[in-house]
Amino acid sequence: MKTNIRKSKAKHAKKTGYRTRQRTAGGRKVNRRQRARHGSF
Repeated sequence: MKTNIRKSKAKHAKKTGYRTRQRTAGGRKVNRRQRARHGSF
């Protein structure tokens, strides 16, 4: 049986969160696209 991997929410947010995305031009584009799809997110 495989061991269960416990994901750290904080680590995940640090890598893929809103603030991290805002740092790069491409990331800002992603955030803009998300905002267009879902409203403010």
